[in-house]
Amino acid sequence: MSKSKQKGTLAESAFVKYLQAHGFPGAERRALAGELDKGDITGTPALTFEVKNHKSYKFPEWIKESKQERKNAGADYCPLIVKPVGIGVSSVSDWWAVLPVEDMVRLLREAGYGDPL
Repeated sequence: MSKSKQKGTLAESAFVKYLQAHGFPGAERRALAGELDKGDITGTPALTFEVKNHKSYKFPEWIKESKQERKNAGADYCPLIVKPVGIGVSSVSDWWAVLPVEDMVRLLREAGYGDPL
């Protein structure tokens, strides 16, 4: 396995363990599927996750990828989970969750925030 794949697997596994410990016992890593990829993490209702562990950040490319994976998975949301440089796999709570503003607003509205439309 390449060093890049090892880093990705390490981050995905750490994120799965974090989800499982925080109320998502069905969370699990998903097998790669090329252009039909459905995200890295499944087993969470209405969600799929894309996890990144890189030295440089490519947010526009990664957001585009997560949008396609959400569509492929038929999920409501596909948050992009980024392990920041310098933050270890034992500190998943300090990683970043990134999503398009339209998804953030939809989540806030579903949680009861905002005025009725």
